[in-house]
Amino acid sequence: MSGKRNLLVVAHTPSPNTQALCDAVLHGAAHPDIENVEVRHARPLQTQPDDVLWAHAIVLGTTENFGYMSGALKDFFDRIYYPCLEHTEGLPYAAYIRAGKDGTGTRTAIEKIATGLRWRAVQEALVLRGDYDERFIGACEELGMAMAAGLDTGIF
Repeated sequence: MSGKRNLLVVAHTPSPNTQALCDAVLHGAAHPDIENVEVRHARPLQTQPDDVLWAHAIVLGTTENFGYMSGALKDFFDRIYYPCLEHTEGLPYAAYIRAGKDGTGTRTAIEKIATGLRWRAVQEALVLRGDYDERFIGACEELGMAMAAGLDTGIF
């Protein structure tokens, strides 16, 4: 494989804890052994279809709000859906969910929209349940590293 591969992290970060989770994904994706991946973070409300079209893979991060994804991530999907529909089929994606409860509704909603876009989940959604735990940081770092390494080695 030649040339840089692009990883887009679209994450809603309304609190210091959720910002730390996004930072951990970005830190993992920037592991020094990963050489051919460019990583960008974009906030959902600012992300445009061109950002998604740039990406070879995407990580979605959201809070669980009333048993659903954040309004910001839903807005992202609303704006990029049709412009990206025919152009991002097969896009590898992963998601992490900061869930105060169980995260089931959030995970299901993301999976339904991603299925409509014909994106390909490369791992089960990482659901970070219950009270905030510092171990969430390591899990998010591993997620970022796995996504970037998968791009770097041509696994996806």
